[in-house]
Amino acid sequence: MKAIIQRVKRASVKVENKEVSSIGKGLVLLVCVEKEDNEKVIEWFAKKVVTLRIFTDSEGKFNLNLKDIGGEVLLVSNFTVCGFLKKGTRPSFHLAAPPEKAEEFLLLLKEKIESFGVEVKTGVFRAYMEVEIINDGPVSLFMSYPN
Repeated sequence: MKAIIQRVKRASVKVENKEVSSIGKGLVLLVCVEKEDNEKVIEWFAKKVVTLRIFTDSEGKFNLNLKDIGGEVLLVSNFTVCGFLKKGTRPSFHLAAPPEKAEEFLLLLKEKIESFGVEVKTGVFRAYMEVEIINDGPVSLFMSYPN
């Protein structure tokens, strides 16, 4: 599993010009499930997302996490995060899980993050989405499960 994590002031997802999800302050997770992922990976990701200290305290230091600020998560399936760019100029997506597994694992990730007391909204799996992100900082991180 790989993700681009963006700290946001607000974010939303539109499908066919209709807003389907939106959040206020929190994190947008652009996530790709990989072929080799298992439930251990989901557990690690969920805990890391909820405890990640990338929100600033009164001194401007990264000391607060999602729960500390009452933040939300917008979880968006994005297989292109697994894009492999080693050869040529067109990305290869051979590391991405098949759609059935990806959808199942994204739902499990959503449930696991929610089990920690954080509200999670989602995009629409396999849909063409417009994701509007008001990045706060900007703060963007790449996260992958440590093998």
